[in-house]
Amino acid sequence: MVTEVAVPTLKQKYRDEVVAVLQREFNYANPMQVPTLTKVSVNIGLGEALTNGRAVESAVSDLQTITGQKPVVNRAKKAISNFKLRENNPIGVSMTLRGDRMWEFLDRLMNMALPRVRDFHGVAANAFDGRGNYSLGLTEQIIFPEISFDSVERVRGMQINVITTARNDEEGKRLLELLGMPFTR
Repeated sequence: MVTEVAVPTLKQKYRDEVVAVLQREFNYANPMQVPTLTKVSVNIGLGEALTNGRAVESAVSDLQTITGQKPVVNRAKKAISNFKLRENNPIGVSMTLRGDRMWEFLDRLMNMALPRVRDFHGVAANAFDGRGNYSLGLTEQIIFPEISFDSVERVRGMQINVITTARNDEEGKRLLELLGMPFTR
């Protein structure tokens, strides 16, 4: 008896629809040339961690709830006296999502979290880096349905980077458009 493993919805959409469209539009000879998603990195900067000891725990818990994976605590490499920062102080949390977790996270981000933003008109279409990778900054973590507003200690922003195998911004943007990223018109 063979058990079937559930494939994330967005990954299935990529395989069934997006590959064929991109192959036709960019005249790829081989389906392996079609750009795909490599990884998604998520970071939260914690400037308040210097004065608030619980900030790191809270951010780790929030990020773990959102992604289903435990983040790494980033520490200062150098002491900077103007910022009252000492070497080895925690200054942020980050993680890298790959595989099925990456596809599921992007699906929830594009279809559930972003539409919950008040007065949402789409994300900026010009936040590409020249190599097909996309950066998105969120101002609050409470747009994710997994986070309960009552349990949040403080509203924090986060940076989300979508890394693709696209060779340029045009290919990367078209890939994300076809996957359902709500770009502004």
